Amino acid sequence: MRFSRRAVLGAAAGLAAPRIAFGQAQARTLRFVPQANLASIDPIWSTAVVVRNHGLMVYDTLYGLGADLQPRPQMAAGHEIGEEGRRWTITLRPNLRFHDNEPVRARDCVASIQRWMKRDVLGQRLNLLMDEIRALDDSRFEIRLKKPWPGLAYAFGKPSANMLAIMPERVARTDPFTQITEAVGSGPYRFRQDQFRPGDVAVYERFAGYVPREEPVSFLGGGKVANFDRVEWRIIPDPATAAAALQNNEVDWWETPLPDLLPRLSRSRDIAVDLVSSAGNLGVIRFNFLHPPFDNPAVRRALLPAIDQRAFMNAAIGTDPALSRVPAGVFTPGTPLSNDAGLEVLTGPRDIEASRRALREAGYSGQRIVLLSATDLPVLQNLAEVASDLLRRIGFNVDFQQMDWGTQIQRRTNRGPVDQGGWSVFCTTWEGLDVSVPGTHAPIRGNGANAWSGWPTMPRLEELREAWFEAPDLDAERRVAREIQQTVWQEVPFIPLGQVLPPMAYRRSITDVVKGGPAVFWGVRRA
Repeated sequence: MRFSRRAVLGAAAGLAAPRIAFGQAQARTLRFVPQANLASIDPIWSTAVVVRNHGLMVYDTLYGLGADLQPRPQMAAGHEIGEEGRRWTITLRPNLRFHDNEPVRARDCVASIQRWMKRDVLGQRLNLLMDEIRALDDSRFEIRLKKPWPGLAYAFGKPSANMLAIMPERVARTDPFTQITEAVGSGPYRFRQDQFRPGDVAVYERFAGYVPREEPVSFLGGGKVANFDRVEWRIIPDPATAAAALQNNEVDWWETPLPDLLPRLSRSRDIAVDLVSSAGNLGVIRFNFLHPPFDNPAVRRALLPAIDQRAFMNAAIGTDPALSRVPAGVFTPGTPLSNDAGLEVLTGPRDIEASRRALREAGYSGQRIVLLSATDLPVLQNLAEVASDLLRRIGFNVDFQQMDWGTQIQRRTNRGPVDQGGWSVFCTTWEGLDVSVPGTHAPIRGNGANAWSGWPTMPRLEELREAWFEAPDLDAERRVAREIQQTVWQEVPFIPLGQVLPPMAYRRSITDVVKGGPAVFWGVRRA
């Protein structure tokens, strides 16, 4: 379903707005409208933000990033580093319990790390560097490395997909390329799988056995105090219905309000419109590198002269300059590694005819390309519509296939050609923290079958990523980042479309929303 601005604004205008039956609001229940349907419960299998957000509720992590984005012990009491940085001994803090009331043991952490490092970009680096991982006893485990890696604690605590979700060993033994069927964590909220209705509601209850750290909360670090007995994720794909629910006090918090509705919501004295994540999201076009035509780098490069980032951003989130930023290169604007190397390929006058000429010279023969679009995520839907129009004008034979986000996530795992249910291209966004440094930047990975959807093989980008890990200081990191960006314009693993800065909207009856990144559900409380 496509949401027209006129229809949405009209539906949200007044008393005739659609209403949904949530029942009598309870003071200790937080009612939240997530950005999309929770189509998977496995934050290792999926890179979807909504699945990661679910993971942050249910699972705790060994470390957590503070507001300064530095790792702090979370489940870990601390660690010791020996053998010139090649041996890490991590000790768990006492009284950690899973939601099935079993204690968290070191062997659970070992199994969880082993599953995670097959899927995550930093986990894959650990897999290459690691000589051995083993439990020493119930509270300690040891990691032996081939060479030092000072960033290991950051890797264990980063919020980006895929997060290191600590699971019971019996669950963590699931093949990393197969979804788990049971969500048992040790975080502040437990998932009520018996009340889960995909496409309707996901329910979380405060876990009485969770013992927060004693320090004040600081983003993903410190004491994760759950102030609500129950959190309900209400899946409301229609923006007008979600807006009406927020205005009518039927929900408390809307993660991704439609930009056209922000002025109306801002005028309400009962609603706060707030930029919770200052890093925002980077819009991207992603290709399938296994099949024609995008297996040809000349075909991918042909798009660059025609890409108008401002047009993509205006469609995605509106013309208010506070809601987006262009130009955007490979790394998140406003972060230390953002740079202007070769950025002229995306700035200045756009040239459709130059793209048409380049496409002909690349040998494109008119084969059908399948562009996927997520109809229940307005930002992604709008990006895809601009992309569809642009690709057609350049000269591609576009098959524009629209579906809900959950279906698209499943579809993107198909590595076959388009006539066997595969795909060619899609638009999405990556959280700004994820794509601010090479280590967690999945769109630049060139490691073939283990790469993000699209599966490119690009050895030069892999070499530069490794050079970033070895960089001795920030100046050296910046030099590597500039070379990575220049390489991206040649190999085109993705095309940046601009930085989206989407605010959230919540009722002023809740307070202490934790700032810095995604919506999290500790710290926040009734005012």
